[in-house]
Amino acid sequence: MMSGDQRRSLGFWADIVRYFRLAWRLWWDRRVPAGLKLVPILTALYLLSPVDFVPDWLLGLGQLDDLGALVLGVRLFVHLAPPEIVAQHLEAMGFPVNRWREVDEELQVIDAEYEVKEE
Repeated sequence: MMSGDQRRSLGFWADIVRYFRLAWRLWWDRRVPAGLKLVPILTALYLLSPVDFVPDWLLGLGQLDDLGALVLGVRLFVHLAPPEIVAQHLEAMGFPVNRWREVDEELQVIDAEYEVKEE
C-alpha cells in the first residue's frame, strides 16, 4: 500500500507528463498563435545554451535548474494558450476539464484595494 507522500509524488509526475502531452498537442495546433510558440523555442534554446543560471558541472544542481526551466517553459506555454483550445485538447486527452479549472482557480490573483486602519 502506498503512503500519502508516494501518491502525491505520483500525482506530481502524472501532472508533469500531462502538461508535456498537452503542450505537444498545442504546439501542432494551428489555432495557437505563432508568437506564443516562441516560448518552447526559447526554453529549448536556454537548455542548449552553454550559459546557465547554475553551471552543469555542479552535479545535481546544474541539471535541476535545466529541469526547472523546462517545466516552467511548458507550463507557461500551456497557461498562455487560448483557454478554449486548451479545454478542447484536455477533453480529447480524456482529462476532466472542470478539475483542471479548479486547479487554475486556486492560483488566480485577486486584485483589490486595501486600507490599513489604526486600532
